[in-house]
Amino acid sequence: MSQPVPGVELRSITKIFQDPQGREVVAADNVSFTVPRGELVTLLGPSGCGKTTLLRMIGGFEHQTRGEIFIDGQSAGLTPPNKRNTSMVFQSYALFPHMTVFDNVAYGPRLKKMPAAEIKAKVLDIMGVVGLGGMESRTPGQLSGGQQQRVALARALVNEPSVLLFDEPLSNLDARLRVQMREEIRRVQTTLGITSVYVTHDQEEAVCISDRIVVLRAGRIEQQGSPREIYERPASRFVAGFFGKVNFVPAAVTAV
Repeated sequence: MSQPVPGVELRSITKIFQDPQGREVVAADNVSFTVPRGELVTLLGPSGCGKTTLLRMIGGFEHQTRGEIFIDGQSAGLTPPNKRNTSMVFQSYALFPHMTVFDNVAYGPRLKKMPAAEIKAKVLDIMGVVGLGGMESRTPGQLSGGQQQRVALARALVNEPSVLLFDEPLSNLDARLRVQMREEIRRVQTTLGITSVYVTHDQEEAVCISDRIVVLRAGRIEQQGSPREIYERPASRFVAGFFGKVNFVPAAVTAV
């Protein structure tokens, strides 16, 4: 019996940059993981661990030095972002301030030259899904931070991507709104059953939102598994210390 095709698969991905002095900087070092269709997998780790670089490679904004990326079983190769069936929700929202909410969400379908009636139906439908019904004529400046994040989410979803990518989307919100919006993102993701890759450095956020977590350190995977597996059975001292509040007890091995 054949195995189901993953939504996203990374095989031995390495990414090497050059710093201003011409020295090599390894941002991702032989990274492999899969995202089953319909699941949300979080890339978790401290700043500089390579998680955003990996996300940008899935979206086509960066290209790997070595390795292969597959989306729905097809090699992404050097396919540019606009040719991949992915959508990115950015940390900065990246909304057009001079456009209404409706026009921001409709931007992608209009680029694809969809019929106006179809665009209107799709936009109003997805705005209802993310809780923005009745706000079509407002501009981003008239919205709260949480509402702006919903617009960014609706704009990504309206294109019906195969894979949804989140680049630390809640980092600009206050603590109360972060909790509210992570619940909302998870609700929308499970309702639509969309394959998602989520980047954060917030352990609590990762636990609450993820089906599986990939813990990264210095461009390498330290551990991957369900939130419960990683919390209860950390594979290294780094994972134990980074993922939760733990006590380390000094000990000496006296016999094996």
